[in-house]
Amino acid sequence: MQTIIVFTSLILSVVFGGLIVTYLKQSNKAQIIKVMLAFSGGFLLAIAFLHFIPDLYDQPSISIGTYILVGFLVQLILEFFSGGIEHGHVHVHKGQSMPWGLFISLSVHSILEGIPLGNQLSGLSLDHLTESIHHHGHTHADGDANSLLLGILFHQLPVAIALMTLLINTKLSNLNSWVVLLLFGLMTPLGVLLGLFMPAEQIGLNYHMILAVVVGMFLHISTTIIFETSENHKFNLLKLAAIITGCGLAFFIN
Repeated sequence: MQTIIVFTSLILSVVFGGLIVTYLKQSNKAQIIKVMLAFSGGFLLAIAFLHFIPDLYDQPSISIGTYILVGFLVQLILEFFSGGIEHGHVHVHKGQSMPWGLFISLSVHSILEGIPLGNQLSGLSLDHLTESIHHHGHTHADGDANSLLLGILFHQLPVAIALMTLLINTKLSNLNSWVVLLLFGLMTPLGVLLGLFMPAEQIGLNYHMILAVVVGMFLHISTTIIFETSENHKFNLLKLAAIITGCGLAFFIN
């Protein structure tokens, strides 16, 4: 996986979200956000259980469960400031001030999930790849990197739609709304850069610790999306299909 492709895809997913807000009607945007969130929730949940958790628990020297729980709680704290925009809660009031607390919370979330992706693209992941091939004859490292990137992209798109929807209803001009959205789009690439040039070991951590925290965040987001996708305690058929499709796609990521 080429670093330039990762950076470009991460930024373009946010730009595409902004374009959807600009050119689609309000009713269509709301429906698109719900379906995309349902799909991304199913995908995030599936890759957590199918790809990451089994590999993480193959590290006997690390208390993986603790770090997954930390990630779950970190996301809970971040959503206290973001208002739950990560899973589709958009509280729009025309002419409101720019919610910088929400932006900072989303940025912290994006940077954190970018770090293990950067680790996988760095020499640290190459060493792990070589070791896996030497001992087992095959590796899941590339598949994990693909799963992580797709999980971020699938979730980042509806979040970008929700964020841009909120931004254009603030006191910001249209141009400044795009500037803030693009700034948000740079947060995950920033996390990737941190992972590339500051391997986890340099700050006294382990790559699997950071990935476990991100997996805990994924579990919180995905379960919240799935449980909140229901209306009047009944699943809409389209949303249910989107969740199942997201889960099904994860089976084909190798």
